[in-house]
Amino acid sequence: MDSHLYTFLDQALALRQDQASASRQMLGGDNHVEAFRLFNGFYEGYPSLVVDVYARTLVIHDYSETPDPSLAHQVFDFIAPRLPWLGAAIVKARNSSAQEEKRGKLLLGGQPDRKIREHGVWYAIDLLINRDASFYLDTSNLRKWLLENSRGKSVLNTFAYTGSLGVAAAAGGAATVVQTDLNRKFLNIAKDSCSLNGFPIRKQDFVAKDFFPAIAHFKSTKQTFDFVIIDPPFFSSTPRGKVDQEHESERLINKVRPLINDGGILIAINNAVFLSGIDYMKTLEKLCRDGYLSIRELIAVPEEFIGLHRIGIPIQNPAPFNHSTKIAILNVRRKQ
Repeated sequence: MDSHLYTFLDQALALRQDQASASRQMLGGDNHVEAFRLFNGFYEGYPSLVVDVYARTLVIHDYSETPDPSLAHQVFDFIAPRLPWLGAAIVKARNSSAQEEKRGKLLLGGQPDRKIREHGVWYAIDLLINRDASFYLDTSNLRKWLLENSRGKSVLNTFAYTGSLGVAAAAGGAATVVQTDLNRKFLNIAKDSCSLNGFPIRKQDFVAKDFFPAIAHFKSTKQTFDFVIIDPPFFSSTPRGKVDQEHESERLINKVRPLINDGGILIAINNAVFLSGIDYMKTLEKLCRDGYLSIRELIAVPEEFIGLHRIGIPIQNPAPFNHSTKIAILNVRRKQ
């Protein structure tokens, strides 16, 4: 193994071990059912490597331009003695030309874990369904916010993916949670999460439809919500419309504003790495000029996700956010 990588991994593990004494979630907690980022090479000195843990499964993200199959084995051989409770390992070659290698292959061990627990809530996962791991660790603090603020609310989660934000709202006592995503397979994982927690599953609450016609349908039926979450991919295009988080986040936010009740909340997430925090704040402040939106608070990405021993710098300065995943909670007023 590259001696520099050995040093960086050793530093990352040591820092997380220190933090584990204060927070049992770090390094897997007592029962090894949590999920966390073990090494973020973009910030911790080795930008071609990111390592996550989902329960007892190690997920190695190889961002090398030319993936090296031996790298993942070396990483696992280094980590396994330090985390002896690991039962499986997956490697995802993020820049491979083969989709199955991007989604990931089992490197070692038995079947990958199919569920994790966070803030006391269970989430179904499918670590091989997509190039990511089907559950975003950077939005952990937002799920905690939803747990603490959703009681009695009606919630719409757009671009829901596998629905973790909506599941957190349901766990927080939301009256209704509607999840929309273009891909039905992803929404099926959201249903599995509901089953894990004993939440009822209503067919009408899982809408497998493109964002643009889904929003148009809610408008035409005059359906509104107390909370609306908008968490789009940074770029996508379908015959029904285009999503461009770097250049057109204002347009997407304006699409959902009519769906939010007076006194409600808009949760806007922008994960475009080339969009600075200042530029995103300018967009939000522009939207607030009419007095019907106001910024309530910004939600930080967990520090351990970004990296505890930071060497690298982000592509764009995310300040006043702490990461390129920029999360804002906005209060909403409607014209009476």
